[in-house]
Amino acid sequence: MRPHKHPSASEFVLERVLYALSDSIRLDIVRHLARVDAAACGDLDGGRPKSTVSHHFKVLREAGLVYTENAGTTHMNTLRRTDIESRFPGLLDAILAQQPLSAEAPEAGGQEV
Repeated sequence: MRPHKHPSASEFVLERVLYALSDSIRLDIVRHLARVDAAACGDLDGGRPKSTVSHHFKVLREAGLVYTENAGTTHMNTLRRTDIESRFPGLLDAILAQQPLSAEAPEAGGQEV
């Protein structure tokens, strides 16, 4: 397996980071990685096709959010929390502090459908 390319923290672009996090699947991956030291792609695929998962990890890597390392035939992924924090202080913590839409309570006076 060839090694993956990862931008240095100085190359992170806010628009790329926000674009990467704008997709619910990628945001779920980042949330999961924030809770663990590392995870294999297979642990994070949610039953999705390999090509789809590969695309999501590529977007996350190119934005600088995820570091992927080859461990034999497995890709191990870690969240680049320190690098993101150094480039955009407080951004990742603010995003991770938000609850997923499915976990939010309905608005007061609103009805669920």
